[in-house]
Amino acid sequence: MLDKLAVKTIEFLKVNPESSSKEIFDGISMPVSYATIKRTLSRLEDENLISKTGQGKSTKYIISPSYKVLFPIEIEKYFQAEIDERKIIDSFNLNLIHQTLKEVKLFSRIELEQLNVFHEKFKSNVSKLSKLEYNKELERLAIDLSWKSSQIEGNTYSLLETERLLKEKETASGKTKEEAIMLLNHKDAIDFIIEKPDYLIPLSVAKIEDIHSLLIKELGVEKNLRRTRVGISGTNYRPLDNEFQISEALSEMCNLVNNKENVFEKAILLLLLISYIQPFVDGNKRTARIVSNAILMNYGYCPLSFRTVDSIKYKKAMLIFYEQNNVSVFKEIFIDQFEFAVNTYF
Repeated sequence: MLDKLAVKTIEFLKVNPESSSKEIFDGISMPVSYATIKRTLSRLEDENLISKTGQGKSTKYIISPSYKVLFPIEIEKYFQAEIDERKIIDSFNLNLIHQTLKEVKLFSRIELEQLNVFHEKFKSNVSKLSKLEYNKELERLAIDLSWKSSQIEGNTYSLLETERLLKEKETASGKTKEEAIMLLNHKDAIDFIIEKPDYLIPLSVAKIEDIHSLLIKELGVEKNLRRTRVGISGTNYRPLDNEFQISEALSEMCNLVNNKENVFEKAILLLLLISYIQPFVDGNKRTARIVSNAILMNYGYCPLSFRTVDSIKYKKAMLIFYEQNNVSVFKEIFIDQFEFAVNTYF
């Protein structure tokens, strides 16, 4: 989270755009040195929360266009307000994909450095493994991902029960048939992207529908893009309800992801936007997690199992994106789970 000086600096710039560092120093009235102000401005710029214009003595600072997307939100404080009390963007933001997210750099320089350190460690670890050892670790991750992705959606299988089901096809007593099918479908979808890592390159609506079809097989869920309105529990955000607009939004998302150069941005955008668009009657977040991992694997990056993520925090982070189009909380989850995956598997 931002410290008090950073918050004061941003508040000052909201009221006084295009201010110099000296004007900010004089205006915020805090007992800090001018050098400290300069360091704070530099950090906020690195975090893409402010931008500057001009050079040298003519340098001026403004709130970045990325600010609303990236500004840190305190998750517990945010949800102190009940669903009907929160001020939110209650309908689909038509400018979010083709305009806002096209320009925004979702990760700061420091965050990318951190992620790239983990990536280099992953590449080093994998280079030391035999094909048999690599496949064994990949299977372990696939089981963990199948379990956690299903648990986030309410599946009650334990991790050990999931492992028994996926390895030995032994169902757990007291569980529904649908729960077992959900887990087996996850494993089928993961196996598919392992066998065809480049299947989703370039990304397209039809290919996303193919992954969704694997995940909802025999679950009584309608295939293809939805034609009816859908509600999301816990929020007053309303996704698009027109099939043609849904298709257009998905196409714009595919273009956005295909044109992004940074693999981490591609992956997190898919996790967020497939869920935000809600293109299917059910299975949206499951599809998002598999498609995102397929992109990571295609480019030689470590996939995420989400094994240690708190399911409630995951859902709340997603709700914050729905309601505020803000990625700050979900970014924390993404970075934490990428580090966990690199340190736990392979």
